[in-house]
Amino acid sequence: MRIGALSRRTGVSQRLLRYYEEQGMLRPVRRPSGYREYSEQDVATVRRIRSLLTAGLNTATIASVLPCVRDDGERLVPTCSDLVAHLWRERDRISHAIEELRASRAMLDAVIVAAPPEVARTVTGLVATEGVPPSPGEPIGDAGRTGSS
Repeated sequence: MRIGALSRRTGVSQRLLRYYEEQGMLRPVRRPSGYREYSEQDVATVRRIRSLLTAGLNTATIASVLPCVRDDGERLVPTCSDLVAHLWRERDRISHAIEELRASRAMLDAVIVAAPPEVARTVTGLVATEGVPPSPGEPIGDAGRTGSS
């Protein structure tokens, strides 16, 4: 199949499919005319790439681990012994990033709730998209909000 068909089958833009090829994650056959020819296996490969991206891996990491994963129904299964250790390191990296973001959010919450009432009232319209602004001293974030979505 040509790149347009692969794009339709996977929901991934042609530009992104070309990028995956540049990164070595896809290796289509080139016809004498220069057109790329993709196989059914490439459909599965693109789906694995998308799953790994959703899992938080970057494309450089995906390019290195892609040969070591296979599909097993709805999930990916490691097939190389060193891949699991590599994935644990990636998981730790993501967990650390989450903790840093939580700390940043807590710091912002502390700064926001420190605003004097006359300053806080001036930004009520900006906060309206997030729901009702909290009262001074009330925690901000998921734990401090009820009834909004």
